[in-house]
Amino acid sequence: MTAPHIALPILDFSLFRGTAEDRAAFVDDLRRVLHDDGFFYLSGHGVPKDLIAALVAASKRFFALPLAEKLKIEMVKSPHFRGYNRAGFERTRGAQDWREQIDFNTEGTARTIGPDSPGWARLFGPNQWPEAVPELKEIVLSYQAQVTAIGIDLLKAIALALGQPEDAFAPVYEPQPTQLLKLIRYPGRDVAQSDQGVGAHKDGGLITILLQDEVPGLRVQTVDGRWIDAPPVPGTFVINTGELLELATNGFVRADVHDVIAPPPGVERFSFAFFLGARYDATIPVLPLPEDLRGLERGLSVDPLNPLFREVGQNHLKSRLRSHPDVAQAHHADLLAELAEAVPA
Repeated sequence: MTAPHIALPILDFSLFRGTAEDRAAFVDDLRRVLHDDGFFYLSGHGVPKDLIAALVAASKRFFALPLAEKLKIEMVKSPHFRGYNRAGFERTRGAQDWREQIDFNTEGTARTIGPDSPGWARLFGPNQWPEAVPELKEIVLSYQAQVTAIGIDLLKAIALALGQPEDAFAPVYEPQPTQLLKLIRYPGRDVAQSDQGVGAHKDGGLITILLQDEVPGLRVQTVDGRWIDAPPVPGTFVINTGELLELATNGFVRADVHDVIAPPPGVERFSFAFFLGARYDATIPVLPLPEDLRGLERGLSVDPLNPLFREVGQNHLKSRLRSHPDVAQAHHADLLAELAEAVPA
């Protein structure tokens, strides 16, 4: 088979963990990528191959279950937006995404909600775990821990690339970042009712760490509006920066628009997207960039259909309510009226 053309840069994360010279070289390359691309491949990440293989295999076992078994942990049963979604049940910009998936976030307990509780307090809670694939819980929690460590190290590298102390982002994610992991299966176009695997969007968190299986489909929109493919590269993650970093840097860091095209008829695609986010009660500051970088700030993207808030919980709650209208209607109808006032339909 012919190797796919790779248009995005590949950075070797082992350099950041190497000598002082290697670390400095990685940070210099990262600075350019953050401004010019926003997306890149990460090799040398150190996540054990057997853990990755276990995650892929257990996820495929779950998606191969009868629908009735998968619906035992359907997301609409969780007020915390955790669990399984059938294809077509999540939306991007109002249009159906043709993928089935399970959402897991930081494992925890539900908070007591009172009249003065912020809406985002309802997002805390336990995950739903499938009884038919009991090993998935241990695998997912192990994988979450591994990619969280990578994400935090990447935030340290990003801070250094921006001329900041390496712990510059710690105040918005310590003591516990959000850890949303989506296990995703895209059916072929003979099953999907459109070619929209996922519609064009930006990610809302700090950093996304994407594991792709073997089938391509991810596309990235460049600053000049072109769409480029980001096919799977064995041994790597695809990394992209989210809207919170765009907010923190007044647009020096790009949060790129991207989408996923449904696979060809008779083919299924698997991917595993991890979104490292800030604490829900955090507010994103504007970092004081050095003068040479400040001159390259582009300001924030303006999307009237998707306004950005510096209040992390408000941003994340907005995304969850709009992406999962069935869960929102079942558990949070009172919040939908507030959302309608703040965000146009």
